Amino acid sequence: MRIAILMDPIEHIKRYKDTSFAMMLEAQRRDHNIGYFTQDDMWIDDGIVMGEVKWLKVQDQDENYYEVLSTNSQKLGDLDVVLMRKDPPFDNEYLYATHLLSLIEAQGARVVNNPQSIRDCNEKLFTAWFPHCCVPTHVSANKNRLKAFVSQHKDVIVKPLDGMGGQSIFRLKEGDHNTTVILDTLTQNGTQTIMAQRFIPEIIEGDKRILIIHGKPAPYALARIPAEGETRGNIAAGGTGIGRELSERDLWLCEQIAPTLIEKGLNFVGLDVIGDYITEINVTSPTCVREIDSIYGLNLLNDFFEELEK
Repeated sequence: MRIAILMDPIEHIKRYKDTSFAMMLEAQRRDHNIGYFTQDDMWIDDGIVMGEVKWLKVQDQDENYYEVLSTNSQKLGDLDVVLMRKDPPFDNEYLYATHLLSLIEAQGARVVNNPQSIRDCNEKLFTAWFPHCCVPTHVSANKNRLKAFVSQHKDVIVKPLDGMGGQSIFRLKEGDHNTTVILDTLTQNGTQTIMAQRFIPEIIEGDKRILIIHGKPAPYALARIPAEGETRGNIAAGGTGIGRELSERDLWLCEQIAPTLIEKGLNFVGLDVIGDYITEINVTSPTCVREIDSIYGLNLLNDFFEELEK
């Protein structure tokens, strides 16, 4: 197949832990042709989505890990598969890219994850479809309502709806003198909707990343343990990753949302689970494949590509 990945600039990735790069390696191992392009490399001419695609050879090494074999301007709908792997923030340019991807899909290529579903399923708000899997949660731009939520639950996490990697996540306790300024900042003085969730003390045991591939959970998760003095487990925020076998509760959580993921064409998804609860459902560019593969000697992307090949 001819497979192209829409992602951030390849020269800036951390190869050793980048899931998009792992996808390139696995596709190349299976003798597929691997291309790559960024949001800036797409355009529309007379209703046809075009792209400047760099066709690559990749190697799993620190230096010279990719080689551009050729660069072609072509109809993106003529590709077999386009993998949407652009990192958030989910800004207007990201939104426009999903619109182009929907048109690419209509013009013949399979796009994973489904671009309509990427638009519909905000990684924080999507959890609201599964309230029985979540802690008490409040979404609002209203400072007074958010303060009331903090007073009710005493210890909460507040965060923006469009971030990643633990950015702009705060823990607020009842009586915290910084509550007003934090809420003013996050909501941009009441003009930006944010999320508040009851704090889950089991974060000290790790924020588990569970991968669901074509509706089936991987057997192991990466538990991201917060650094000392931190409440965020994200690796980007200094967390340490360790492997964990999925618990019965983890499997139950996966069972609750997997049918919806399949229905929506979300074939590669990362659940964030703290304790017994889902906190986020990552549909844009979930990571942690390389870490889990390394710990357990697995190849999680084998099943992913086998299903695509069908």
